[in-house]
Amino acid sequence: MRRLLAVVAAGLLLVIALAGCKGLSSALSAGPTAKATTHTTSKTKDSHAKKSSKATHAAKKVTHPATTATASGSGTLRVLVEPAAGVGAIDKLITGARSSVDLTMYELRDTTAEDDLAADAKRGVDVRVILDQNLEKSRNTATYDFLSAHRVHVTWADSGVTYHQKTLTVDGKTSVIMTLNMVSEDYAGTRDFAVIDTRAADVDAIVTTFNADFAHRSIAPPDGADLVWSPTNSQASILAVINGAKHTLSVENEEMDDPTITAALVAAARRGVDVKVIMTAESEWDSAFSQLTSAGVHVRLYADSDNVLYIHAKAVVADADRPDQDVFVGSENFSKASLRYNRELGLRTTNSAVISTISATLASDYAGATPYSGR
Repeated sequence: MRRLLAVVAAGLLLVIALAGCKGLSSALSAGPTAKATTHTTSKTKDSHAKKSSKATHAAKKVTHPATTATASGSGTLRVLVEPAAGVGAIDKLITGARSSVDLTMYELRDTTAEDDLAADAKRGVDVRVILDQNLEKSRNTATYDFLSAHRVHVTWADSGVTYHQKTLTVDGKTSVIMTLNMVSEDYAGTRDFAVIDTRAADVDAIVTTFNADFAHRSIAPPDGADLVWSPTNSQASILAVINGAKHTLSVENEEMDDPTITAALVAAARRGVDVKVIMTAESEWDSAFSQLTSAGVHVRLYADSDNVLYIHAKAVVADADRPDQDVFVGSENFSKASLRYNRELGLRTTNSAVISTISATLASDYAGATPYSGR
């Protein structure tokens, strides 16, 4: 009975989220892309086996909007909050493509998305897909084979480089910068964000980078309006958000394995910033958690269990609701591999609507988590 109720609840949430996305434009395309520095020992957890199979705590507790849209420059930014929003808006972009679809994905195991990509290719859309092979080839091979057999132009990312980026571009007009992998079994129980970006400077930079990556050409990815690429500028951008905070910092990440980031959070707390960190419990990060809590950082965790929310989002919000507010959100984990060697993509913005939605989500997650008490 519990599982039936959870499935019904998840279905209702998806219908609501889709209803809110009716005005979403469907356009995306790709262009010249990028190539990251090779590093054969790069490690990225992005754990597949730790996600909930239920509609979870997150969908029930979140009271802020599942999506928010706001104008910015020559385009808009729209935030999807997962799991409440569902992936219907992303599916709609794919099925609505007129000329092109470009997808760079660390892990792709979603039969709906795969079928939609194949259907696009069948009706003449130029569909191109880049899949990670450095760490995820075994899990991506079935998808690679299916897409290849259905007219999709699919290629493996360069070997020796972990392509942890999760980005979709349709018709050269709309890009989706995601913290989530497109793995259907993970959707219901995982905290993630997706930013739908129609600003020309960002989309053009993403297209340029994709074109180079797809052709296996080296490139220094363009910054666009506010893009954060790894390894190019990710650590510096995240540190800028943390170091610039004067009053509050809220952080979600899957990993806490970069001493420079940990030290910056410690320094922020010691200069009087109210620092809150929300993660899923993992003994591997206990040393960092101890450093953080000793400095006055408020660390709260969710159990690593299928019955509760899994924190997979990667976001830092500084001074929400203040004039100098700032946010980072993207695919980058707080690890040396993610920030210094992998191909990753996120964005940093002062957009108040984006910050409000992400900040409210982190506040809700913090309220539902348990204070770290050491081991």
